[in-house]
Amino acid sequence: MNKQNITIYDVARESKVSMATVSRVLNGNSNVRPATKNKVMNVINKMEYRPNAVARGLASKKTTTVGVIIPDVTDEYFASLARGIDDIASMYKYNIILANSDDDSSKQVKVLNNLLSKQVDGIIFMGNEINDKLRQEFKNSNVPIVLAGSVDESNSVPSVNIDYISAVKTETSKLINNGNKKIAFISGSLNQPINLDYRLVGYKNALQENNYVFDKSLVFSTSGNYQSSYNLVNSILSKNITAAVVTNDELAAGLLNGLTDLNIKVPDDFEIFTSNDTKISRLVRPQLSSITHPLYDVGAVAMRLLTKIMNNEDIDKKQVLLNYDIVERQSTK
Repeated sequence: MNKQNITIYDVARESKVSMATVSRVLNGNSNVRPATKNKVMNVINKMEYRPNAVARGLASKKTTTVGVIIPDVTDEYFASLARGIDDIASMYKYNIILANSDDDSSKQVKVLNNLLSKQVDGIIFMGNEINDKLRQEFKNSNVPIVLAGSVDESNSVPSVNIDYISAVKTETSKLINNGNKKIAFISGSLNQPINLDYRLVGYKNALQENNYVFDKSLVFSTSGNYQSSYNLVNSILSKNITAAVVTNDELAAGLLNGLTDLNIKVPDDFEIFTSNDTKISRLVRPQLSSITHPLYDVGAVAMRLLTKIMNNEDIDKKQVLLNYDIVERQSTK
């Protein structure tokens, strides 16, 4: 018999028990005699039967599968979040379908609908921007959705984050306290709310609190990758800037290497504070001072929040802010 065509009916017939009994064994139901369970498991192993998750999902209306939308699987920040999601999913016996959106708004909608068509029980979304069309798709979805490390200024979707405004304010204030008069803000696209409405606000708040005048010429919006910040170095130095708050570690590494290639010493001549504390911040020399995200925990808590919503458990709050910290390494004085 073709292994792919083996059904629960074949296992029941070979075991000389009912299909209901086989189903109870597969689902870990304790109401099965040990001898019967062993007999059924021996047949399952001999026949190499694998339950059809889709068929089981149609019968139970649950597939124990969660869709995870990630903007870039190679991005260290989101990969760390995904690890936390996967570990908690395994603990609660959920399978993960990981889908890459390329942080493209039209592809995000397509990926979301593709996952919904697979009858997933819930979705965790990671991305840098949530537009009105995507927000409407979330609203129309018939399964719960949780954001991990992603902001929605409308607060219409449950989410897990840190307080980005407070965190960036703290690192900017440290650079001010070190005596820097001109501090750059270097980010990915300012069309992304997490940069414009959270991180930049934190930077501005620190300036205001320390009686610094905000100068928009010190704000550099980039494509968010290594080369984009590397290419900025001459422009930054021409403005007599002596420090920078950078919103991701790849950007910070590009800035650091660009400065080093021009023989600008970090931190003696120029200080850098980055924001994600991925392993990139520790691989470069000098190592980068950073906001420390509990990245794994953000993913893990997001997955736990989703399981609670899927199981109709009581939830204390739908917008969860985890604690952050600041680690000072060799890129600041």
